[in-house]
Amino acid sequence: MKVLLVGFTILFAVASPVFAQQAPPPSEKAKQIETLVTKAAALIDKNGKAAFADFRKKDSEWFHGDTYLFVYDLKANVLLNLAFPQREGTNVTGQKDAKGKLLHQEIIRVAETDGSGWVDYMFPKPGQTVPSQKWTFVKKVMIDSTPGLVASGFFPD
Repeated sequence: MKVLLVGFTILFAVASPVFAQQAPPPSEKAKQIETLVTKAAALIDKNGKAAFADFRKKDSEWFHGDTYLFVYDLKANVLLNLAFPQREGTNVTGQKDAKGKLLHQEIIRVAETDGSGWVDYMFPKPGQTVPSQKWTFVKKVMIDSTPGLVASGFFPD
């Protein structure tokens, strides 16, 4: 009976989304990303797209190493992507990660539903082609009277 109960408990924990990890393990990097996004959201809420000029400065608090901001409207139009500027002006609806997750839809869902939160997905590290787990913190903002989101992420290695 004890083995059956343990087996059922393990099966339930694996199968239940309630037990899915909703945030990265606590770390200094996770705190830094959350603080960065919260600060950027306040600037966007105050200054709208005018804040983007400061965000674009390379080697600034907003854009250094593999840390960068990205901004979408809630229709998945890329308004700002510091690491991938060629994505600006495109729509990322329907794009999936290596495991089939609709990562942009999930990022938008968290912003719309919760206002802010963490999303994990598979994405290649800078200079690599093999996807690794990435955690992104997202926060809903108003961009010149248009609802949107600002986000940044990190690889938890």
